[in-house]
Amino acid sequence: MAEPEISLSAREARRVTLVAQGLVGARSTGGPATMLRRVRAVQLDTISVLARSHELVTFARLGPIGRARIDKGYWGPASATFEYWSHAACILPLEDWPAYGFQRRARKARGHRWHRLEDADKSCSYVRDRLRAEGPLSARELGGAKKGGPWWDWSETKIAAEWLLDIGELVCRQRKGFQRVYDLAERAIPAELLGIELSDEACQVRLIEAAGGALGVATTGDLAAYHGLRRDQVEQVVAKTSLLPATVEGWDQPAYVSESAPGVLDHRMRGRAVLVSPFDSLTWYRERTERLFGFRHRLEAYVPRAKRVHGYFSMPVLGGDRLVGLVDLGRLGHTLVAKHVSLETKDAAVHVTAALVQAATWVDSDNIVIERVTPTERTSELRGLVAAAQS
Repeated sequence: MAEPEISLSAREARRVTLVAQGLVGARSTGGPATMLRRVRAVQLDTISVLARSHELVTFARLGPIGRARIDKGYWGPASATFEYWSHAACILPLEDWPAYGFQRRARKARGHRWHRLEDADKSCSYVRDRLRAEGPLSARELGGAKKGGPWWDWSETKIAAEWLLDIGELVCRQRKGFQRVYDLAERAIPAELLGIELSDEACQVRLIEAAGGALGVATTGDLAAYHGLRRDQVEQVVAKTSLLPATVEGWDQPAYVSESAPGVLDHRMRGRAVLVSPFDSLTWYRERTERLFGFRHRLEAYVPRAKRVHGYFSMPVLGGDRLVGLVDLGRLGHTLVAKHVSLETKDAAVHVTAALVQAATWVDSDNIVIERVTPTERTSELRGLVAAAQS
């Protein structure tokens, strides 16, 4: 690695990150598609509390835009997106289709994931033929997603469709009721993108540069986690990207910044108070979140109820350039219920109040109830601020 060219304080690193993620400064006016090109990937998940995670990610950056507009921006024939495995299952900009070529080739070489087809040729041919004849179809329309057992007990048709998606013969560019709709890549991906075949190294360079732009400042581990690469893959090619070497106060690892990152430090930009989904790209990598913000967070949705500390779907609260607390939310009719609020900083109650009021407006809730607060002695402070904001 070359001698570091840029040195950032801890606060400057947070600012560079938040600007890169679209969480500081003026909100984007281009809608979900423009936002997606900035963050490069939006993770999907089936959990829906306040809203589904991809909606929360958009809300944090664009404000209270309509949820129908969010879905229209992410899916459908007019969208500029596709779904694939990146950090996890993600919505991705359509122009990044060629960059995932090495992943598609690798999956084909490895073979099926945890599912197996009894007659792969027959099942795959059936799926291809149906789609070719009838157009885009969901697994249900193809014949059913499950055999009838547990949730993971996929039907042969669903396994075949997912396998063909893994290797790039099929693509998902639409959803119906949050179900994937499969189509032939030869029909759904523009010819000018479908015809681009990049080498493994060229794919990795593009994804690392995209991750660097979305993160602002990052270690090789951060860059790897962003798009599901291995750290050694990043280390082998990062010098061939446009990212610049850097050091960050308090980081014991070398870092890289995007070419545009230093310029954001020349301008004052106002921060926001927003709820952050546990699946938001700002906090994908737990070690990075602790390093950047001094903030520990763990999604407890899969933790037994008795062992949860903060709550089922606790969302970090961004206040300015810090993560200041956690809120475990629910809804009861038109009431937004903060089941557990953890206040981590002196000014956290102010930021949490602003975030809750904005969220309530977005989901058409006309009342906010605060149930439990940690530390308990700050309960009256938070309830008073929320009551004043609603009056």
